[in-house]
Amino acid sequence: MSFSIARTMRRLLAPDHRLSCASHLWNRLLADLRERGGNRRESGAFLLGTTDGNRRHIMHYVLYDDLDPHSLDTGIVTLDGQYYGKLWTICRELRRGVVADVHTHPGSSHQSQSDSEHPMISVAGHVSLIIPNFARAPVSRDDIGIYEYRHDGGWNSISACNRKRFLHIGW
Repeated sequence: MSFSIARTMRRLLAPDHRLSCASHLWNRLLADLRERGGNRRESGAFLLGTTDGNRRHIMHYVLYDDLDPHSLDTGIVTLDGQYYGKLWTICRELRRGVVADVHTHPGSSHQSQSDSEHPMISVAGHVSLIIPNFARAPVSRDDIGIYEYRHDGGWNSISACNRKRFLHIGW
């Protein structure tokens, strides 16, 4: 039997969440996104972790430019498909899967046409997060764009009033 106090506490404190991340990991991710983007270009990462039904728990991340050194060169994220093999190798080594992706925008967290038409992972249920203002502090969960890929190739946008229930940052 597998028992986890942290998992039990998460379910008690945030019973409806679909995506969760420990606050120390989330803060480190935001700092890395800020650093990699240099406050002048987009940056991003694949979020790795575990899935339990519809619930996803972020436990690691892989920054796009650690996979593809040229992914941030144009100012927007452009990941060469040949580097996905490296991502899958990391997932196997860590025994984790991709539970979401995240990238920054210079202004708002609205999904661009390019984001919509070119998902990083095009599997129904995949979650994409967009952090506004190149992840400059403070980052409010209310300002994070949350998008879920649909079976028909479109996206569901998680409304501002549902973001706290969808994304849990804490335990």
